[in-house]
Amino acid sequence: MSVQIVFLKSAEHDLKELKIYMVKNFDKDTWQASYTKIKDAVNIIRTFPLGGNVPEELERLNLTQYRQVIAGMNRIIYEVRQEIIYIHIVCDTRKDMKSLLTRRLLRIVST
Repeated sequence: MSVQIVFLKSAEHDLKELKIYMVKNFDKDTWQASYTKIKDAVNIIRTFPLGGNVPEELERLNLTQYRQVIAGMNRIIYEVRQEIIYIHIVCDTRKDMKSLLTRRLLRIVST
């Protein structure tokens, strides 16, 4: 099965924020190593779309169409719809998902 990976604007924004944070607080090499892990994880998602587990926070909300994989210290939250995989979130594993989702909703409502 050939699948297409689509990074939603929210995930693109996450990557930009993550890069800025890592380069500022660590260095470019640390960012590059992290980014490589993210790209590798996306390739695994492409090969095994249903291989990720349902995030606990979303399962409690009965949003079981979403899955996640861990890439280093980052979570990639994605959704599989037929042959298209939508990457919704790329965030640090230590981030509070409830707060992150609330901020996302508020950002959407205010635009």
